[in-house]
Amino acid sequence: MKKTIYFLLIIFGITSLKAQKSSDLKPRILISTDIGGTDPDDNQSMIHLLMYADKFNIEGLVSSPSFGNGSKDEISKMIGLYEKDLPKLKKHSSGFPTPKYLRSVSKQGLRGNAPYEGYSKPTEGSEWIIKSARKKSAQPLWVLVWGGLEDVAQALHDAPDIQTKIKIYWIGGPNKKWSANSYSYIAKNFPDLWFIEANSTYYAFFSKNDDPKILKSTEYYDQYIKGNGAMGKDFKNYYKGEIKMGDSPTLFYLMHGNPNDPTGESWGGSFEKINRSAQVIVDGAKGSSEEIAFCSLIEFRFKGPVLKENPVSVPFHMETMHKKDVQKWAGSYLGDGNYALKYVPKGAEILTYKFVSEIPELNGHEGKLNIVNLWPGKENPTYIPLGNTWFSDQSDPNLYEGKFQGGKTISKWKNDILLDWAKRWEWLK
Repeated sequence: MKKTIYFLLIIFGITSLKAQKSSDLKPRILISTDIGGTDPDDNQSMIHLLMYADKFNIEGLVSSPSFGNGSKDEISKMIGLYEKDLPKLKKHSSGFPTPKYLRSVSKQGLRGNAPYEGYSKPTEGSEWIIKSARKKSAQPLWVLVWGGLEDVAQALHDAPDIQTKIKIYWIGGPNKKWSANSYSYIAKNFPDLWFIEANSTYYAFFSKNDDPKILKSTEYYDQYIKGNGAMGKDFKNYYKGEIKMGDSPTLFYLMHGNPNDPTGESWGGSFEKINRSAQVIVDGAKGSSEEIAFCSLIEFRFKGPVLKENPVSVPFHMETMHKKDVQKWAGSYLGDGNYALKYVPKGAEILTYKFVSEIPELNGHEGKLNIVNLWPGKENPTYIPLGNTWFSDQSDPNLYEGKFQGGKTISKWKNDILLDWAKRWEWLK
């Protein structure tokens, strides 16, 4: 009897040790970023990542600019700054990757957004996602998407088997606007993905907050960053040093909390399971009078002339206003006289739109859509059904931070996040 108990204790001890080692493993991450594009907050987030690079197994840094001029060169620039600061970082922690290694896992993805189908051709970035996902590991590969979904969609299209090997946390919102086609492809063809779709929660990390107890994004640079290392000097180049880092919640999520439970508390926000993604089909010639949830996939459809061949580009686009700028969204010809255009509004607004085309049946149609501040909003017959592991912003009205759905689930952690980061800025003095 004693021998049996002793044997069981040994087995229990080995099992406990294995469990402890497993829990201590660094998360495997791959970043897909539009760094160098129109929004320099990715540069801020990249600096944050590199300063915490000892906490992760970074398996890929993919440039995926669905809009703007982002490129792998911008990733290399940030690694160069990290290289200068690395000796100081290594005095305080082991496990920081070498600049050579980081450059070796930096890859170029698609420049621009995908066509109507949601995918196009393999890229260096999409192929690297596949290779990383297929590595033998007891852990999933966390694909943290800071920009468009184009390379993720391409990887899933080319290697559907990886859907069970990856977990995705995507900063949607404006990125969803540019990545409407790729998002549509993923949601419709891979509804059982493990997917966090953050369309608004992350805004509350950097939005204006009058609570005097919360650190001010406008004051943090002067208090904690200024004068500290090459990365600290460079940080001033983005929003004049004001903290934005809209993509960093993907990292915060893995740094504090149980990442396997999106509904729990974490630095990167708390989310709820959703079983559908909002999609609305609109007759482009007639418009729509219904209220539409922000971040819904709106597909405008037209009937027009039958073209003899599918053109590479259709003389058909939609124009919308962003502040004082006109934004143009390309349409597609689907064959048999059918035309379509996918669009995603990033926030509550009265969306004014106009269609421009050389084809008379498509030209001149204009209208307004009432976009409301609740995602995914009311059910309708054309929504996209999702599986049991798709999560998004908390819809509880009490968790809104101002107009940002789910915002309080991340703003409550802002001081903890920034004060923890401040300790690392001290390392670079």
